Amino acid sequence: MSSKKRVMICVTQQKSCERLIERGSDLVKSKKDELHVVHVVKENWKYFGQLKEADALEYLFEVSKTHNASLSVIKAADIEETLKKFADKNKIDIIVMGESNEKDSQQNMINRLQSKTEKNIRFDIVPTYDELLKEA
Repeated sequence: MSSKKRVMICVTQQKSCERLIERGSDLVKSKKDELHVVHVVKENWKYFGQLKEADALEYLFEVSKTHNASLSVIKAADIEETLKKFADKNKIDIIVMGESNEKDSQQNMINRLQSKTEKNIRFDIVPTYDELLKEA
């Protein structure tokens, strides 16, 4: 008997994040598995500062719903700590993130989050669209 798989997908308000949600959806195999889409907004930033942002978040909600995922939008001062706490609270097994364009490890969100999370959490890093074009 397999155990329940819990997948967390870290997204921004960008519409390009659909590929991350699709990747996360590919990782869940049974109805008992959990799929969590998480968007953390830095405190003092507006959720819906522009209509485009509101449209993007509505789009994320619809894409999440299509893949039977919950969508959490959280405001916090420390994005990495908030993602870590979410992962701990929800007993996350796999974190899906988009590849970072930051070359410096201190600026790279993936590196910063990996250093804060439990060692037994697997990271699934999705290449940027540019990288996918290079492979084709």
